[in-house]
Amino acid sequence: MKILGITGGVGSGKSKVLYELKEKYNAFVVEADKVAHELMEPGKPIYNEIVAAFGKDILCEEEPYQIDRAALGFVVFNDKNYLERLNSITHPAVKLYIKELIKDKEDNQSVKLFVIEAALLIETGYSDICDEIWYVWVDKEERINRLMESRGYTREKCLSIFENQQSDDYYKKYANVTINNQNSFDITSKQLKDLLNKFMEDDIIS
Repeated sequence: MKILGITGGVGSGKSKVLYELKEKYNAFVVEADKVAHELMEPGKPIYNEIVAAFGKDILCEEEPYQIDRAALGFVVFNDKNYLERLNSITHPAVKLYIKELIKDKEDNQSVKLFVIEAALLIETGYSDICDEIWYVWVDKEERINRLMESRGYTREKCLSIFENQQSDDYYKKYANVTINNQNSFDITSKQLKDLLNKFMEDDIIS
């Protein structure tokens, strides 16, 4: 089984790349953010830690008193110290969950391509898990345009989010591959096919 990491800034089109890998190449895809949301549910491993760190003001008003991710997001994205505190709680738990899932898939020999997607894939040390890390790149202005159109973000909100993410140079330095997703997705799709043929070695992608 090959383990591939996918990362990139918000608005770069990672979701479309993941969809292609899953639907066209039968990859088993795990998104770190979705795992984190699952682990933050009441009764799950990190729920109590987050409530202890940020207080009950981040909880929904009705049972089962789930974490209000919008309220939590408002807190952490306005204070880097809080963001670092949240990351210190969530990232180790998510990484452990993914490692256990990898072991399960390896033991069952049911998956040839295991894909991990995370915005902080490099920063949180997934290079020791992944055979390769691929960075999905789109320039800043195009990302802003896409986010304004698809999510209704303001330009100011986009730039605020970008401030909490690494630069293109950082990603390109530490990733094994940079995928140019700036133009037509047909071009990106061709890149993925060529890269996967090389990455998968004996398991040739048709």
